[in-house]
Amino acid sequence: MKTCMSAKIFVDTNVMVYAYDRSEPEKQEKALQVLEFLAKRRIGAISAQVLAEFFVTVTRKIQQPLTAELAYQRVQNYLASWTVLDLTGLIIIEASRGVREYQLSYWDAQIWATARLNQINIVLSEDFNPGSTLEGVSFVNPFDGDFSLESVI
Repeated sequence: MKTCMSAKIFVDTNVMVYAYDRSEPEKQEKALQVLEFLAKRRIGAISAQVLAEFFVTVTRKIQQPLTAELAYQRVQNYLASWTVLDLTGLIIIEASRGVREYQLSYWDAQIWATARLNQINIVLSEDFNPGSTLEGVSFVNPFDGDFSLESVI
């Protein structure tokens, strides 16, 4: 497992996708601000799962999809400049426990498990119950009106 002591905030796929989704201009602007803030401070983390979901979503599921070439370049940029956490057998076991014990969807449970096992206490996502905490991992929606990055780091 690749643990990075400087990574403090885990970014879910939806935050990354909104940075490229022109059909949601307010969320796009907020996502860009969040990603830039985390990248400049080198405190953000993503996972191999997030990068894979990002590629599929921005090339197939947004209103104005990116070309495969452009999405490929973005993935390369994220790999070069962000802490990217690997998917491991232990994460799969922990995600399965998250499904069993907390009724999370499997993919959300894998996000939670990756953050938890890499000792990252904040997940930025609009997919979880905002403000909830599960075994030390807090879920924060960066698109909420009162969201502030300074308040979560």
